Amino acid sequence: MVEQKVKLVNPTGLNLHPAGLLCREAMAFRSSVHFRFGAIEGNAKSVLSVLGADVRSGDEITLICDGEDEQEALQHMVKLIEGGLGE
Repeated sequence: MVEQKVKLVNPTGLNLHPAGLLCREAMAFRSSVHFRFGAIEGNAKSVLSVLGADVRSGDEITLICDGEDEQEALQHMVKLIEGGLGE
């Protein structure tokens, strides 16, 4: 299991479009991809879980990947978030 904190830089946080992109990218990995935001822990492969966390621009989350491609998954997801999630 690997984890890393990352700050959301896109202007809208994890609203519908960025949440959908995050989930789509997370589903490409065999490893589980979860996140922690305060007391909330969610599955990054579930749009409802991501939207329900109400993560906004400037918030910091912890990404947690566990499985056979965990390093690759974590690096990719961090890069995606730091790159603004397509916004």
